[in-house]
Amino acid sequence: MTTGTPAVNDTTKKKKSDDKVDWIAEIRGLALMLLAVFAFHSFVAKPFYIPSESMMPNLLVGDRLVVSKYPYGWNWSSISFHLAPRGSWRLFGSTPEYGDIVIPVHPQRDEDYIKRVVALPGDRIAVRNGQIILNGTPVEQKVEPAIALPLDANSRCDGFGFDDFRATEDGKRICRVPVMRETLPNGATYLIIDHQNQDLDNFPEITVPDDHVFVMGDNRDHSADSRELNHPRGLLGPIPLENIGGRAEFITFSLDGTTTLNPITWWTSLREGRAWSTLRPAIAERKPTPER
Repeated sequence: MTTGTPAVNDTTKKKKSDDKVDWIAEIRGLALMLLAVFAFHSFVAKPFYIPSESMMPNLLVGDRLVVSKYPYGWNWSSISFHLAPRGSWRLFGSTPEYGDIVIPVHPQRDEDYIKRVVALPGDRIAVRNGQIILNGTPVEQKVEPAIALPLDANSRCDGFGFDDFRATEDGKRICRVPVMRETLPNGATYLIIDHQNQDLDNFPEITVPDDHVFVMGDNRDHSADSRELNHPRGLLGPIPLENIGGRAEFITFSLDGTTTLNPITWWTSLREGRAWSTLRPAIAERKPTPER
């Protein structure tokens, strides 16, 4: 009778070997997935969150949108998280159009803004009493009926100085704001809010340098933009094209500020009627210039 250690079954050995996790392969797979997401966000499109009221009435705090990265080519500000060093290089660069909503990066801080292009390279631009004067011609502004914006945790209607635009309509509390329709030379048309006199309503004429654009917020009385030359919160003048990180395309969804860890609120906090709204400006029909 032979004694000793029992032989281990080869099948059992193989099973135990197969059960081991290949952590190197797992980490490699995770790294490749993160790299793919980073590349997509840097070169194709990325989500963006609206944190301020500077683009009301067209964008509200709580809106989530998609920003495309390729319309103007790529540059240092295209790279997600601003990991690339600042530089003047551009790859396949092109110039925004009047009315585009773009993502400029602050000239001194790695901080993203969202503004509308109102003047292009070589344009002369001034602002008088809140009206843009472009190449010596006032940009068309027409008063339209006040519009009703949501009144909720993300939209408190309290950024309008001493004016109170809170109201009740059909039993719902709303923020009714006065608006004007502004139309740029290419026909790009959109609503703006300009309800009070303030310092940025007047801006001396300048010529936009080559490879720069002049940007403003649609909420003209509450926007730190290219008009703000002396305050660090502003964009300190025209924006170099290499500081434009993309173009806003459409709203994916919008939250009213009541979202909690409760999954039910993930649905109840959604604002109605804002999902999939385009952010490209409408183009107004222009009357043909009569022949001389």
